[in-house]
Amino acid sequence: MGLQIGDIISKKELKFEDLKGKTIAVDAFNSIYQFLTTIRQPDGTPLKDSNGNVTSHISGLFYRNIKLILEGVKLIYVFDGEAPDLKSATRESRRAIREVAKAKYEKAVAEEDIEGMGKYARSEVSLDDEKIKESKELLEAMGIAVVQAPGEGEAQASFMASGGLAYAVSSQDYDCLMFKAPLLIQNLSLARSRKTISGYKEIFPQVIVLSKVLEELEINQEQLICLGILCGTDYNPGGVKGLGPKKSLKIVREFKECVEIFRALSEDENFEKLRASSDSFDDDGELSFDWKEVYDEIAEPNVEEVEVEFPKLNEEKLKEILTKYEFSEKRIDTQLEKLEVLKDRAKQRTLF
Repeated sequence: MGLQIGDIISKKELKFEDLKGKTIAVDAFNSIYQFLTTIRQPDGTPLKDSNGNVTSHISGLFYRNIKLILEGVKLIYVFDGEAPDLKSATRESRRAIREVAKAKYEKAVAEEDIEGMGKYARSEVSLDDEKIKESKELLEAMGIAVVQAPGEGEAQASFMASGGLAYAVSSQDYDCLMFKAPLLIQNLSLARSRKTISGYKEIFPQVIVLSKVLEELEINQEQLICLGILCGTDYNPGGVKGLGPKKSLKIVREFKECVEIFRALSEDENFEKLRASSDSFDDDGELSFDWKEVYDEIAEPNVEEVEVEFPKLNEEKLKEILTKYEFSEKRIDTQLEKLEVLKDRAKQRTLF
């Protein structure tokens, strides 16, 4: 959803030994989009096999997860189900952004502008049913659990973590905190740098603790959701125009109760200028979106109790999938040999 509170909360750098033996619920769509966006050729096009099939997501899922498994991390990938009706505006907005990016990319191609091609191609990423199916098949062959959420994957992953099925949620989005994820892990990768539009950026895994966030911001869970609504969520993109995270936090602290917070925005004379200048309000000074509807969608998301089953590593199936997309058999075998060493060590520990 894009809750923009990164500048007002603390994060702690994470060591992978801290995660050894822990189970992490991964926001699958968030992770796969990241691979599709960043694993690309210099001209911005994604990795493809000789038949034109996109393989960026396959490459990212295989190599990153092998490394995490070798570090002793157990993984559950949680996939999105049906999106709430409230999210339709966000979908339309993203579709429009992709259309603009596509036009700019085609212009860059015509002008042989490699830098421009690299920049705009990344904004054209889409995740279709075929890529989702391919991702699930690969993960299960790797021995990674897959959970299909009834609604938002990040909400389901957060629900599972808060219920003890997972130690933490892995996602780049802060909105998992609004869904009560007790621990949010960002940059869950062994890589020390990440390719971005502006170049390579040094990154480190970080953990955000929900209880600490609430303590530092001096708010409760309900107020955190209100803070998110003011800043903007997928259910009310852009939030209240004219308010950033710091101003929003000040308002949430001052008025405390959800009803009072949004009543003040529409009625308090201190926000008269905001109402006059912001297109988030109509001519009568009322908000242009139903804050209560957004609040309820976040506070009571479409989630369900699940039983998590970790499939066994299926080397034959894994090789079949990867060789179909023309991955080097030698590189596949090298990675699988590492897993065999890991299994042998586990057997030795059991014996002793």
